[in-house]
Amino acid sequence: MPPQFIGSLRRGWNRLAWAAIHRGVPPAWLGYRFVVRQTVEAYFARRADSPGRVGYETVHPEAVAENPLPRNVASRGALPDDRGWWGYSFRDVPQRTSGETFVATLPDCRVVSYRDAEKENDFIPAIVTGDGSALDLREIRFRPRHAQVLRHALPPVRLKRATWFIERVYHNHSHWLTAHLPKLLLLRERGALADVVLPAQRTAAIDGSLRMLGIDPAQFRTYDESRPLHVEEFTLLGTDRFRPELLRLVPAAFGVLNAPPPSRRVFISRAGATRRRLVNEDDLWNILDPAGFERVCMEALSFEQQVELMKQTRVLLAPHGAGLTNMMFCPPGTQVVELADLCFPNPNFYALASAMRHDYWLIPTEGLGEMHPLEKDLRADVRAVADVLSALP
Repeated sequence: MPPQFIGSLRRGWNRLAWAAIHRGVPPAWLGYRFVVRQTVEAYFARRADSPGRVGYETVHPEAVAENPLPRNVASRGALPDDRGWWGYSFRDVPQRTSGETFVATLPDCRVVSYRDAEKENDFIPAIVTGDGSALDLREIRFRPRHAQVLRHALPPVRLKRATWFIERVYHNHSHWLTAHLPKLLLLRERGALADVVLPAQRTAAIDGSLRMLGIDPAQFRTYDESRPLHVEEFTLLGTDRFRPELLRLVPAAFGVLNAPPPSRRVFISRAGATRRRLVNEDDLWNILDPAGFERVCMEALSFEQQVELMKQTRVLLAPHGAGLTNMMFCPPGTQVVELADLCFPNPNFYALASAMRHDYWLIPTEGLGEMHPLEKDLRADVRAVADVLSALP
């Protein structure tokens, strides 16, 4: 059969299938190969006049921040304007728009997930509503492999009520601290922890952070990743990962605001990492050591030790990496110095430092090799670092 004829048949079948879905045919009948994706807001807009156990509350409306420039950058135009994967750039951070925070309750939702072995075993969740559509959030999105999982899934685990705040790659240190822990604190503030569902697979940092808050991880229900989770009354949080009001819940909850004045200068080493190492770290240390810095490998410390160290830190200097996220436990006004490869500019730590009311300094580095920028080792300009050290208050 000619390839063009096969292509024509396939396109015709796809049109018929989508037409059927839009006319109310359950996606399960077509093996979940055709699933309408919609935002939570769109879901509620379509059901504005429908009765049922649904509700939508805006906790924080969309807002525009007013953030200072990096301390060693003269103008906004000097910042990279590449929005890359993140949807905003360094140049956007001085007036970055923070998206809405909402709490939504929907009937008859199904959570389905898988682990992506090709991406460091990342956890990838999706939420399918009772009408067969899929909710489309920042880090929760229906993908073709979810359809495969649903076609071969065991019967779902059924719950009357559940509150869900888990996103993609929740086990990543930075994602847990910036995207998940603030949501958990918001739920606690609202007295809404009773129905929270936690992943069964958790890192030491996840459990350590909960225990430091006086929360026993064992008090929560967990879910079985091998089976979908069907919830009759499903509560979901939607947040902007770098919403200042949410991020500031973390230092307040961990006693950072009541800590004694900080005095330590800390350099986070990535010498033990498998990527983004500083190839000239020893040259850099020749100027950091006399300037009173301590060289620390965060992976050698427990989560509790990391928090206590950050509470005492007045200057935090590090190459781009998850360890910088620990600035959340530094007192406001900490000097945060990031060494970053601006060929692949990631503005997240600039946004985080701004939200935490820290002074942020940006030092470009040279990425080495031909691999993906996130895999490249780095070379720092020792002279540029010395200049920043001399300008630190």
